[in-house]
Amino acid sequence: MKVLKRFPFSLKVEKAFDDNGNLKQPKELSINKVGHALHEIDPVFKEFSCSEKVSSLLFSLGYKKPVIIQSMYIFKQPGIGGEVTPHQDNSFLYTEPKTCTGLWLALEDATVVNGCLWAIPESQKNGLVRRFIRGDDGVYFDRPSPSYDQKDFVPIEVKAGSLVVIHGDLIHQSFENQSSNSRHAYSLHAVDTDGCKWAEDNWIRRKVEPKPLYASGQT
Repeated sequence: MKVLKRFPFSLKVEKAFDDNGNLKQPKELSINKVGHALHEIDPVFKEFSCSEKVSSLLFSLGYKKPVIIQSMYIFKQPGIGGEVTPHQDNSFLYTEPKTCTGLWLALEDATVVNGCLWAIPESQKNGLVRRFIRGDDGVYFDRPSPSYDQKDFVPIEVKAGSLVVIHGDLIHQSFENQSSNSRHAYSLHAVDTDGCKWAEDNWIRRKVEPKPLYASGQT
């Protein structure tokens, strides 16, 4: 599977500045997200992301040759941790056939007040709605977002240390952090490289082949 690397590391600061360009709060509370290849460039994140526990989980889900294609540390800071609109992970990390699975590790308690995940139960059964692609003029969605009824979403409140496994077609979102507490999480996305084709117009592109994970006993 040919995958091109363009952005091994990026830093996102969201809603952190006032009208005069000054930080609203200390720097350590102003970072919203760090990604998208922490598992490749930092040994601590690599150790967890490529661990036997993670690989065993993916093999138990039917993966034949899984790779971690993306990783992000999400801070969801008090006051500036913003909304993430309804989306499907397969929109961003598309393979044929579709194989993306999200692994969302809560590093702090995630509640309705501080911006936990919300999802539409069984929405993955309805297939992929749209794709986010990279063209000659930049990145864009190939079609408008459908309208969603917020009554269809249910909150996924979890304790620190909980791992949420997200089907690539599951419609999910999160709201702004309205509390005085952060909601740190580490998010991984895996795809299968066995008999699956990575879409050349995916927004994320890599210069080197990602290394596959191995089942226990494999080398």
